[in-house]
Amino acid sequence: MTMTNAVTFRGVSRHFGPVRAVDAVDMEIREGEFFAMLGPSGSGKTTSLRLIAGFEQPTAGHIEIFGETAEGVPPYRRNVNTVFQNYALFPHLNVRDNVAFGLRVKGVPKAERMRAADEALALVELAGLGDRRAGMLSGGQRQRVALARALVNKPRVLLLDEPLGALDLKLREQMQEELRKLQRALGITFVFVTHDQDEALSMSDRVAVFAEGRIRQIGTPEEIYRRPATRFVADFVGSSNVIPADFAGAGPADRWASLRPEDIRPDPAGRNATITSRAFLGRVVRLGLHLEGQDLTAILPAADTIPMPGESLSIGWDTARVHVMEPDA
Repeated sequence: MTMTNAVTFRGVSRHFGPVRAVDAVDMEIREGEFFAMLGPSGSGKTTSLRLIAGFEQPTAGHIEIFGETAEGVPPYRRNVNTVFQNYALFPHLNVRDNVAFGLRVKGVPKAERMRAADEALALVELAGLGDRRAGMLSGGQRQRVALARALVNKPRVLLLDEPLGALDLKLREQMQEELRKLQRALGITFVFVTHDQDEALSMSDRVAVFAEGRIRQIGTPEEIYRRPATRFVADFVGSSNVIPADFAGAGPADRWASLRPEDIRPDPAGRNATITSRAFLGRVVRLGLHLEGQDLTAILPAADTIPMPGESLSIGWDTARVHVMEPDA
């Protein structure tokens, strides 16, 4: 069975003077998947989202949305909608009118757009709040209203530009779960921009890791985490010990390897490391270690008896958990 691409980039670039914000990007986003674009500030992920939305036009390359050429097509003629980080709600309008605003611009009759707005509010669990002023809502409620306003147009692709960035940790985690459930229920394509690795790994079907305008790796969260393609991906996605492959016992001296902190374990028959730092994190303890000229980070269960900084600890790891990266990484 052939899977349809919701969005396709072929050699897409977007330059702002000498700055290559997006640089020769190839990317396929499949219909119905939750796709995350992950990277630090200035990596090209948000510009790529804006190219999909039509807020930017490519300097070079070709973009398709469901097989149709997107270059030159204005945002209002694309079957996509965007949820922004700042939500951009109208404070003088009530919740229902905020959600229905796009339908009003399109000339949809009032009764029809009010009914559609109430249906969209029910989708995001805000039924009954349509008459409330947007300025009276909590941050989490405003985020839901912005989501409902995007969904009311029934887009085939929903673009989310760091929509959870303004929320506190507990509410952000709750909304991560709710967004994932909503995407599964609706079955439409979600393209989610974030700089938060945990967010990308926990929510998405696939992740594109951006750096300096280019994609460094695309894969499932498990592939990205366990088999990083480059030193940048290994360092940026989660915490990783990037060490010479021969030091890890997994390859030649001219290759780099990734060893995740949770894969280091106490081993009485192992190698003797010096503890340089110790941080209690609740269920786990994060250790800084120095071993044979290499600085390592280890994550161990807090229930274990762990020496203090300055003391030694014998450690080891399963070489099957070490990922050796390509020579150009």
